Amino acid sequence: MNPAFLYLPGSTLTMAELTAARIDGDVFEIGEGYIPADLVEARSTRASSVACLIPVDTAASGPTAAWIHGAGDSPPAIHHVRRAVERRIRSNRQARVVLHDTSVPSTELEVLGGVLVMTPTRTMVDLALGVHRDESLVRWLVLLAETDETLLDAAIDHIDGLARVPGTRAARAALVRTRGRIRRR
Repeated sequence: MNPAFLYLPGSTLTMAELTAARIDGDVFEIGEGYIPADLVEARSTRASSVACLIPVDTAASGPTAAWIHGAGDSPPAIHHVRRAVERRIRSNRQARVVLHDTSVPSTELEVLGGVLVMTPTRTMVDLALGVHRDESLVRWLVLLAETDETLLDAAIDHIDGLARVPGTRAARAALVRTRGRIRRR
């Protein structure tokens, strides 16, 4: 996506101008910004729209990565990021961003719209591993599974290959239950 088509409040147009354009049907909200109404909402567009919330040396993870990969219509209220480097980082705490302080291997990351994002399979695994702590992640699991039918099997295979990771049994069970909840397209 060309960054010229993403309008962030205060950069090119004021919030009042963007609100007027939204009321007129010229733009619509996406993440933290607005895009023209006739622009296709791609993964890179979604990623670019929340780039200002993703700190340096981190990658979008959990519900944020699921939304970027096409799950759901609106972004999560609280965004999740995970360390994308081996070393510890010091992050400016934002109220709407949760930093998970474990690193993700570079093989499980991709760049979309200039933002590091966990791959869809790793995102599915990440969500499944968190379900036993936060039941609201089930919604994101289902929405992400609906975008690609092969993700559930890939995530189950990934979890089966993990050794000494807490919560793998619960995560695998959550993925199996998700299979019964997805709507077939």
